[in-house]
Amino acid sequence: MRKIWHILLMSLSSWLLIPCSTNAQVLYRISGNAVAAPSYILATNRMVDMTFLDTIPNVFKCFSDCNKVLTEFAMQDYEAIAALRQAALLPDSVKLQNFYTDEQYQEIDEGLRINLGMGLDKLGRMKPSYLAEMYRNELMKRWLDYDEERSMETFFEKVALQSNIPVYGLDDVGETMYMLFDREPFHWQCEELLKVVEYPEKEVRFERSILEMYRYGRLADMAYFVKAPDNQTSISFSDYKVYSQRNKQWVKRLTPYLKEGRAFITLNAIYLGGDDGLLAQLKAAGFRVKAVNR
Repeated sequence: MRKIWHILLMSLSSWLLIPCSTNAQVLYRISGNAVAAPSYILATNRMVDMTFLDTIPNVFKCFSDCNKVLTEFAMQDYEAIAALRQAALLPDSVKLQNFYTDEQYQEIDEGLRINLGMGLDKLGRMKPSYLAEMYRNELMKRWLDYDEERSMETFFEKVALQSNIPVYGLDDVGETMYMLFDREPFHWQCEELLKVVEYPEKEVRFERSILEMYRYGRLADMAYFVKAPDNQTSISFSDYKVYSQRNKQWVKRLTPYLKEGRAFITLNAIYLGGDDGLLAQLKAAGFRVKAVNR
């Protein structure tokens, strides 16, 4: 889901600070189950600069062996992105200030002005979940050197589009709008925005921990960390039931592409590891999942 936020926010790494393993296991080969040819899944992290790809054994060769790219949400689907932007707006009948005390509303307004350069007079029509992610995004740029233009997350998708290789999204726009803007009760979204503004250091610590685990290829640890109640910086990411159900849905949608073979799949690493992670669910569906080494 973070990739979708990344695409939306583009329209409006702490590489030196965090230790890195040169053999982080984030690339997997998918075979068996009567597939015509192998496919590959790359676990990504939007905070990581694309130069990190040079440390992943055989990632470019695996990509060159494929004839299609699959990702969470296809960034070239401009109509869908326009629909998402529209869905990020509050109905005219809903006023954000009605959900906060005067003091809380002023606190959020000041935080947005300091970090985004605009206050609620200009951003007040946005849903709180969207404002929270805009705020979080700016925190990552300031404190973790996040550069969305150089993110590894969208690198292969961009290369594919430049090379006329088809790119497919696993989520449709209706599901995405529901996940981003409508799944959580509105008052929860309001609470999330307030917490992000009040406790920015918690957001930074969370992302730094995830980033460190990713650089060492600790996908299972990432999955457990994200789902732990003490680490609920974003409601959408800490909901275990949705996390598991989404992976099951992705297995069904991936299966035809995997059967055909030669698919290069890039997904946020938090969805891949753990007992209910995508890799485990692919194994349960009969596919052979093997780490790609040198």
